[in-house]
Amino acid sequence: MMRFWFEFDIGAAWDFPAGIGHGCGVTAIHYNDAIKIMNANIFSEIKMPAIKRVIQDVDIGQLDQGHVIPNMKPPISRGVWYPLGYD
Repeated sequence: MMRFWFEFDIGAAWDFPAGIGHGCGVTAIHYNDAIKIMNANIFSEIKMPAIKRVIQDVDIGQLDQGHVIPNMKPPISRGVWYPLGYD
């Protein structure tokens, strides 16, 4: 399993599913699996915006300490760990 961090090219975060303005953390088998997980759990009713940045094997200690870290699940199981509520 690998931890991925995605950031999206979005102008107004309120036009998209709640919480993705900061980014999205996913644990998956590989990149395409991460995309599949996001499409099934976050973007099932709206098209995924363009990906601006992706970090494979992200060091979670490098993520936003004030918002992301205190509002995420442990990134040890396959699925979305940030934002909360998409599992």
